[in-house]
Amino acid sequence: QLQASGGGLVQAGGSLRLSCVASGRTFSDYFMGWFRQAPGKKREFVAAISWSGSRTYYADSVKGRFTISRDNAKNTVYLQMNSLKPEDTAVYYCAGDRSEYDLYNAGAYDYWGQGTQVTVSS
Repeated sequence: QLQASGGGLVQAGGSLRLSCVASGRTFSDYFMGWFRQAPGKKREFVAAISWSGSRTYYADSVKGRFTISRDNAKNTVYLQMNSLKPEDTAVYYCAGDRSEYDLYNAGAYDYWGQGTQVTVSS
């Protein structure tokens, strides 16, 4: 199970830190990602991190503003979001996959959390 938290309402330019705690599986076996879905839009890739945390990947739209990290001792992956924009408004989901293959594709991940709402006001 993946439990995401940390969403909320923030003004443009503000920051939020999302957390996702894993249970029931060996967290370090999973390549972890964050995705988001705005109303009426497809779920899109935001960021991903390798098993040890040595490699990170970002969507162009968040590069330089968001930072993904993980703490395998705490079974937790984080998404630090700075300089938030209204277009960042969405439900954010954490996801895990044993493989790094096709990491930008939501369909490749087999382990999903329930999502946390992020709303950025202008």
